Amino acid sequence: MKKLLFIFICVSFFSCKQESKLPDPLEAGWEGESVCEVIHEDDKTRILKCTFPPGVGHEKHEHQPHFGYTLQGGTFKITDSKGTKTINVKTGTTWHKDVVSEHEVLNVGDSTSVYLIIESK
Repeated sequence: MKKLLFIFICVSFFSCKQESKLPDPLEAGWEGESVCEVIHEDDKTRILKCTFPPGVGHEKHEHQPHFGYTLQGGTFKITDSKGTKTINVKTGTTWHKDVVSEHEVLNVGDSTSVYLIIESK
C-alpha cells in the first residue's frame, strides 16, 4: 500500500508540473486591458504600437529578439531578472535585443508614453 501511495504521489507531482510560458507583448496587458495593438503584420514582420498612460504598465511578458522605437517618451519603473529600476526614456530612443528577454514595466511619469516594437518572425 505504501508503495502504491508513493507511486501515485510521484506521478501526480510530475504530471502536474507545467512549464511556465510568459505572454508575448501583444498578449500581455495591464489589469486585464490591452496596451498594444498590431499596426502591421506579414509573413516576416510584426509591428506593435504600445501605449501607456500614467499609472499603466505592461504585466510581466517576454520578448523575442526585437527592435524598439520610442514615439513619445516617459518615466518607467522596469522590473527584470536584474531587479527594479526607474528610467527616463526620451522620445526617439531606440533599442535592440538579440535574445529572448522578459520584464514588467509601469509608467510612473505624468504623461502618456508610446512605443513601436518591431519583431522578426
